[in-house]
Amino acid sequence: MDTELEAFKEINLSEYAAAEGYELDRKASSRNSAVMRRGEGDKIIVARGEDGHWIYCAVHDARDPGGSIIDFVMHRERCSLGRTRQILRSWTGGTRHSVRPHPDLFARTLEPVTRDRSRVVFALARMKPLAFHRYLEMERRIPRALLQDPRFAGTIRIDARSNVVFPHADRDGPCGYEMRNAGFRGFSPGGTKGLWFSAARKGDTVLVIAESGIDALSYAALHPESAARYASTGGAMNPGQPALIRAAVAKMAEGARIIAATDNDQAGRDLAEEIEAAAREAGRSDLAFIRDLPPGEGQDWNDVLRAQVPSPSPAP
Repeated sequence: MDTELEAFKEINLSEYAAAEGYELDRKASSRNSAVMRRGEGDKIIVARGEDGHWIYCAVHDARDPGGSIIDFVMHRERCSLGRTRQILRSWTGGTRHSVRPHPDLFARTLEPVTRDRSRVVFALARMKPLAFHRYLEMERRIPRALLQDPRFAGTIRIDARSNVVFPHADRDGPCGYEMRNAGFRGFSPGGTKGLWFSAARKGDTVLVIAESGIDALSYAALHPESAARYASTGGAMNPGQPALIRAAVAKMAEGARIIAATDNDQAGRDLAEEIEAAAREAGRSDLAFIRDLPPGEGQDWNDVLRAQVPSPSPAP
């Protein structure tokens, strides 16, 4: 093992990037990933692995393979490994580069992440926001106007295979994502379920929790509500999701309604019971808890939507 190269990988890559002109986007960052931007289109995601090494991925530069700070320097400086050693030596051994970026421009520390979580974070960063999708509009009858509504704009993504992606997050940030397309349903390899969320606005008075992102969109189309935010569990809950529901319920405005909009089958009814139990554990006696099931046995909310909305004409 080259001990010098290993030491380089422990340099705060976020701080180094800030010294090179990148700035931290605090709103888009989380406890374990830092979003940094330079200029109009240069965007990177910085994280730390379980071994403490700092890593990154370039969002818009397909030529940049990402990796450690060594890869970062070599790609941007177009230099050899020897020259990279010279550059990074001023950041190790108790010394610091002469150009110290302002602390507001970088993440001073990040919680280490597993390899699987870092893959999720980096994969999501490379996906584009979804504005419309033939599968959602033609097969699932989700109106394009709803997808482009500020409540949902930017909360759904599309991957390189044109799958619809609903990103999940837990208290530590992105942790997995639902994937849907014609004849395909999946969850991110190595990812774990948190909750997918629509945009939230101060003063929202309704929280709708559905089994899937498509069911949440379907419920929104069927029950328009300007003050509602939406969430998805991605199916049956894991042990960590009740705490996320409690946290979401605790943030709701006084007198809000919590709606469990699950499928009308035994699994859906069981999930609705779990959602309500978790919501009540938030200790908000001022809130109303409602279980809203589709009218027909075995139906989900997208079944209801498709039964009511005729197939649209193909989009241009």
